[in-house]
Amino acid sequence: MSEEDLASFLSQTRITDGNTQAPAEQKTHKFWATQPVPQQGDLPPLEDGCIEPSSPRDQVRQEPYPLPKEFEWVTVDIMNPTENKEVHDLLSMHYVEDVNASLRFKYSAEFLRWALTPPGYVKEWHVGVRVSANKKLVAFISGVPMNLRVRGKEFSSSEVNYICIHKKLRSKRLAPVLIKEVTRRIHLEGIFQAIYTAGTVIPTPIAVCRYYHRSINIPKLLEVGFTYVPRNSTAARMIRTNKLPDKPTLAVRPMEERDVTSVAELFARYMQRFDMVPLMTLEEVRHHFLSAQGTQDEGPGRKTGQVTWTYVVENSETQKITDFFSFYSLPSTVLQNSAHDTIEAGYLYYYATDVAFKDGADEDGRLKSRLETLIGDALIVASQAGMDVFNALTLMDNVPILKDLKFGLGDGYLNFYLYNWRTAKLAGMEEEGGVRAGMGVGVVML
Repeated sequence: MSEEDLASFLSQTRITDGNTQAPAEQKTHKFWATQPVPQQGDLPPLEDGCIEPSSPRDQVRQEPYPLPKEFEWVTVDIMNPTENKEVHDLLSMHYVEDVNASLRFKYSAEFLRWALTPPGYVKEWHVGVRVSANKKLVAFISGVPMNLRVRGKEFSSSEVNYICIHKKLRSKRLAPVLIKEVTRRIHLEGIFQAIYTAGTVIPTPIAVCRYYHRSINIPKLLEVGFTYVPRNSTAARMIRTNKLPDKPTLAVRPMEERDVTSVAELFARYMQRFDMVPLMTLEEVRHHFLSAQGTQDEGPGRKTGQVTWTYVVENSETQKITDFFSFYSLPSTVLQNSAHDTIEAGYLYYYATDVAFKDGADEDGRLKSRLETLIGDALIVASQAGMDVFNALTLMDNVPILKDLKFGLGDGYLNFYLYNWRTAKLAGMEEEGGVRAGMGVGVVML
């Protein structure tokens, strides 16, 4: 695999209905033309707001949308180990795969529980399709609640994700039906907006971000063929160039229960910097940053079943949290390779520092310097946890620090979409409307 192929795979995170449509429909987007989303060619809105008004519950369709006769709808219980494994198997075999069929995402039961059961989650939003004859799960889509602020307006929303259809059934046109059914179920709960992402372009992205990746375990990446030694270089030079310090620079420690309130306050204040952000309650902060840190130690830097790593910096005098960073693990299975069977990948999640609140820190470089140190420490913790590569998007305050932290440019893009909400384009990989690149997007989708 060339370095470009590796970047391409690491850049992909999800499959959408764009991958399942017939060629003619990919060009015309017939399905999306019927939905309350901004259409290609629309002028920027004069005012942010709903495209269609909300409906009373009794005016929402009460019956599920019809499926081909050989299939049936089910609600998947992700807390049930058997059903959790069914979703795991479906995603692992049919969700994201590189072009050479050599890598597949490896979702753990713990990851699925963490991603799909935030506070206030609605079980009925975990929608499956089974074959009526043998009850095999062949399609899945999920929604979870998320409160959003987009520019100056706050609203209840749903995060729609993990749409996946068995490869042999993609001619059945199940994707639009899955989308309509999860939308119907979300509407029944009185929510009429959604956020979702895709690697493909459909009507109409409100922001586009690009992936970057930071190689950590160079010997392993070389052995498996994920990267190669560039001309006029050597493997030893690559290892030396990408070597991380043995310990973090800051006095970081794992987040604990006693930190939840302080982290929540820091997070809420820091996220005011960005145009589109999640609004988290204390319970949501606890869930996203603390609930998936695993149980007993499994080895250096890692616990059994660990999905997330959240580290804080505490002011010894005030006991306030001044900084934190988090990342999550989503490994990939390596196919047809005798040397290694898994690539461990870490993904930068949320972070914050109170340096951002000091006068002039943005302009004089103090914030950039602090973030380089903070995210540099995240790389060190990720290396200690056994990560082989670390990935990040051009969102939040990432853009100015990625190059100096030796992140490499990926060739994949992630498009952000809002359902039934109209707003001007947000700054992702490029500046928009005078807003610096990255600072339009403060939502990290799992």
